[in-house]
Amino acid sequence: MKLVIHGRLDGLNDFIRESRRDPRAGNRLKKQNEELVFLAIKQSRLGKVPTPCIMKYKWYEYDRRRDMDNVSSFGRKCIQDALVKAGKLGGDGWAYIRGFSDSFEVDRANPRIEVEFEEVEP
Repeated sequence: MKLVIHGRLDGLNDFIRESRRDPRAGNRLKKQNEELVFLAIKQSRLGKVPTPCIMKYKWYEYDRRRDMDNVSSFGRKCIQDALVKAGKLGGDGWAYIRGFSDSFEVDRANPRIEVEFEEVEP
């Protein structure tokens, strides 16, 4: 089972900058990113994610300008929260997600995020 989110999400540095400017601005940025993920969920017709699972993230960036941890930290949070809000994942705690992995590539023509869900034994 795989979810593809076309484009890119904001990074952790963007969130920190907005939160320092105004706490409500940080919240708005997170909601905007979650909305992008929610639209990808709707377009993909993703079913219920099997749990517990391991989430395998593959980040296809436009270039190498952003640090990997900047890309993935805030992005994972937005993706997991959107999956929960969309009713595709029962929660984002230890009972539902047993771990995750990240890999990174550059694809100038098609930046995106691919998330694979691997069911594991409870």
